[in-house]
Parts: sequence; C-alpha cells; structure tokens
Amino acid sequence: MAFAVSAAAAGAVRTMALRMGVVVPPRPDRWHRAPTPTFGGIAVVLGVGVALAIAGPRQVAPIVPILAVALALFAAGSYDDLVPMSALTKMVSSLSVAAFFAVTLTTFQVTPWQALLTLVAIVWFGFIDNAINLLDNIDGLAAGVSAIAAVALAVVFHAELGAVVFVLGALAGALLGFLVWNRHPARIFMGNCGSLAVGGVLAGCATLGVARAASGLAAAMAALILIVPIFDTTFVILLRRLAGRSTTRGNIDHTSHRLVSAGFSETKAVALLYVLGLGGAGTAYWLRVNPTAAWPVAVVFLVAVLMFGLYLARVPAYPGQDFQALQNAPFAPLLSDLTFRWHAGEVLLDLALIATCYYAAYRMRFDGEALMNFLPSFAASLPAILGCQLAALYLSGLYSRMWSTFGLHDLSTVLRGVGGGLVLSVLTITYVYKFERFSRAVFLIDAVLLVVAIVGTRLSFRIFGRVAARNSTQKKRVAIYGAGIRGQMLAREMQAHGAWGRNPVAFLDDARPAQVRRIVGVPVRGCLDDLEAIIRSQRIEEVLISSPSINGSVEARVREVCAALDVPVRRLYLDIR
Repeated sequence: MAFAVSAAAAGAVRTMALRMGVVVPPRPDRWHRAPTPTFGGIAVVLGVGVALAIAGPRQVAPIVPILAVALALFAAGSYDDLVPMSALTKMVSSLSVAAFFAVTLTTFQVTPWQALLTLVAIVWFGFIDNAINLLDNIDGLAAGVSAIAAVALAVVFHAELGAVVFVLGALAGALLGFLVWNRHPARIFMGNCGSLAVGGVLAGCATLGVARAASGLAAAMAALILIVPIFDTTFVILLRRLAGRSTTRGNIDHTSHRLVSAGFSETKAVALLYVLGLGGAGTAYWLRVNPTAAWPVAVVFLVAVLMFGLYLARVPAYPGQDFQALQNAPFAPLLSDLTFRWHAGEVLLDLALIATCYYAAYRMRFDGEALMNFLPSFAASLPAILGCQLAALYLSGLYSRMWSTFGLHDLSTVLRGVGGGLVLSVLTITYVYKFERFSRAVFLIDAVLLVVAIVGTRLSFRIFGRVAARNSTQKKRVAIYGAGIRGQMLAREMQAHGAWGRNPVAFLDDARPAQVRRIVGVPVRGCLDDLEAIIRSQRIEEVLISSPSINGSVEARVREVCAALDVPVRRLYLDIR
C-alpha cells in the first residue's frame, strides 16, 4: 500500500510542481542538468501515513515519537525547500528534534554516564539525519539506500523495535514507490522535506534500537546498516577540509560524483553504492546472528570500505587543490615522510590484516569447545605474530612496491614476506611457549589467508580502475588491430592512464590461435574479416594499428572499412630519439 500510494502521489506532486513552477534549476554545485520538480517527500510521507493507517498496529504509543520526529523534520525541510536555510540552521533543527526524541527513550536513567549517552545519542541522530540529506545528491541514491537501511533495521532490530517495525516497513515501501519517478533520469526530486524526514525516521529507529539493546555490538550493527550515508558524509567532510574548502558548501564531490568521474555511468555508480549498503546490512545481520564468527568478516568489510575510499580520494574533484590544505600545513613534511616514505597507512592496514587472518585461521581450524580452549593461545601469541609478520614483510621489500603497478610479478615478494613471517612466528612461539597448545595447521591457514589478503588489497586499485575504465561512458571505445607486444603495451597504457580518454574494448589479430580469448584483460574478438561487424556490435569509435608490420593491403583494407563507417584510424609510432 505504501508503494502504491507513494508512486501515485509522486506523479501527482510532479504535475502540480510543474504547473506551479516549483522546480530546482541547474547549478554549478549541483549534479542535475535540467530543471526538475521537487517536493517529492510529500509522496513518501503520504505513502507511510496511509499504510500505517490501514495496518493499524495494535501498539500505537511506540510509533508516535518516530512519527512526530518525521513530521517535525518534514516541516523544517519544507521550509528549507521554499526559503533555503543555512547548513547550521538545518543542523540545529535536527539536533532540536533529536533532543525531543531522546526524552522518549525511557531506557536512559538519570546518572552521569547515561546523561553522556543521551548527548551521544542526540549527536548521532543529528549526524545521521543530515547524512541522509547530503546523500540525496544523484538520481535514486538516497531513496534506494534508505530503503535498504529501513529493511535492514527492521530485520536486525525487530526484537528491540517492536511495533516501530511497521514504520520501517511502510517507509521502505514508500521509498520504492518514489523510486519509480526518482531513478535515473529523475523526473522528481525528494527535496529537503523528504530527505530530512526519511533521515529522521532512520536515525530515530537506529537510536531506539541501540538504546534498547544497550550494547556496543548494537551500535556497530546500526553503523554498518547506515554505512553508505556515514561513509559519504565523512568522506566529503574530510576531503573538503584537505582541499581547504568549506565543509558546509555544496559541491559535486560526493562518492557518487567521483564514481562517475572515475568512469562509471550514473546508474552503475548508484548500483555500486546500493551494493555497499547491502554489504553493510548483511554484515550487521551476521553480527546479530553469530557475533563471534562475524567480526572478522566485519573487519574485512571495513577494510574494503577503506580501500574504496582511498581509491575515490585519488579521483580529482577540486582542480589543482585536492590536498592543498595538507600541503600548506606546517607539519606537511612530516606527513609526507610518514605517508610516502614509511607507508604508515599501508603498515596499519597490514596490522589489521595480520590480526584478522590469524583469528580467522583459529575459527577455521577449531569449533565449539575446542575453539574456546585454544582462544587463550591466540590472545597470548597475537603481539608476537604481529611483530614477526610485519618485520618479515618489511624485510621482503613489500613496502617499496607501488600499488598502482602491483601485479603478479610482485607475488614472489609477498610469498617471501609471508613465508619468512611464518617461519619467524613458529620459531618465536616455540621459544616462548614451547609450542604447547598451538596448532601447526593454524599457522599454515594463516599464511594462505594473509597472502590472499595482501595481494587482494594491493591489486584492488588496479582492479577497480580497470572496471571503471571498461564501464566508462566518457572514453572512446577503441579497437586495437594487432595483439602483439606493441598492442599489449598500448592496451596497458590506455588502461593505466585515464587522461588518454580511450578504453580498449577489443583486439583484432589475424595470427592469434582461436583458443586465445583475452589478452591483458581485453577480449580478442576476431580478425580483419570481422572488422566491420566488430565496429558495429561493439560501438567502436576509433581503430588503432599497433604494429609497423601491419601495412600494405591489410592497412588499406582497415582504412577502407573504417572510412565507410566514419571511424578514424590511427597508428602507433614508437621510437627512441
């Protein structure tokens, strides 16, 4: 019912907004390029309201504070849509509503500690509410991510929330109905009235679930469910500060915008962030079901999010000044030395990987009572394992390798480092603990997991860059004629250097065996006889001849086919002068 009402109401609101001229015009600091109706939040609120009225939950009292929060923030957002408020005013509004909501949390007692928790809850509420508001920066993102979060909160915190689950279910349905009109290309925007109200419901339900569960694990689960708005807001604030820009002034520098700049289409960029939200929700559910087994997965997930953020931080958003504030800081030489000479971030990442893999090895080797018997050995030996593995990785030369060029040729370095760490760890454990209450299998499993983890993190930048390049709509789709050494070099260079503006999508070669399907990740699609069909089917915009041996009648035929299809032909020249 929420879906149907929201979808119908969004269409009606769109029609009225167009008639009344209530549209958002394009601006340099906004992503959309055409005037678009707003106030779509009315449809979402109507969908939730009608659905709850029909469902009629027996326990009405628990949902009243949530609905009051939503209506108050809807009113504030509606005013902001009509008379734009400053970022500070919006923050004060959300914190005021959060303070009212905190009064309804009967689990808080009048003690200094609980008073501090109340203050934390108010700040958390305000942060989440404004994070959802900031997330509404590209078609379909805020609505889809919020729908995922609503379902996840209802599933993970159903015991704590009780009748409030009705609100989350109705909200998810209403957001999906709104997505009918808000998906790319959006025909109506949610507006601040919608994003603030939706953020208030999610923040209120997450706060209520954590307060009633009264555990750090519950807070971790809520943060994982809301990982996308938390990550996006934190990322934007940090990068704007590093660029010396105002954190409250809007810009097209969010994670979604950087994904598009990296080469993804708007639809695929939003889909990637949906996947991130689903990953956080799934991890939170696993923590709820089996926290002991799930926390290594949670660590791996957070490491993946960190890697994702590091990759996006490399995508330019502020021409020439992405890290201006950092460069102008008085401690810039120290930071530069730590970051680029001693690889502090890389070392910290490896410490997390070593600890996680070591624990995961115990989990894979033992179960039940046996695991509980051997966990003291894990706790006692972890500092020694961290020291031995880290020292071995450093001595292997791993930290002198660049991530942007990391490949299979660096595998021997990783194997040498992990293998040396394995030997050193076993010798240390034998000397200190006489290898009593330790398992040889644990160390072997740990070594395998650590190799996979190190190689995976180092390759992540290249893999993500390749995926972005292949999906790019901003680069020319290029076919390379000749898959020899020069053709492979040309493909690698185009994949590595986005400034070339070319994306190799096909090799053509008359001499390649039929069983060779891919070279350096680029498919071999045929030979000269297939050129015309490949250009048409793959939407080729340019053909590059890679070898000087391709000349004469072959080159003439290539140019003839391409001229007929109005596709330019270029040739690679390689010389040393």
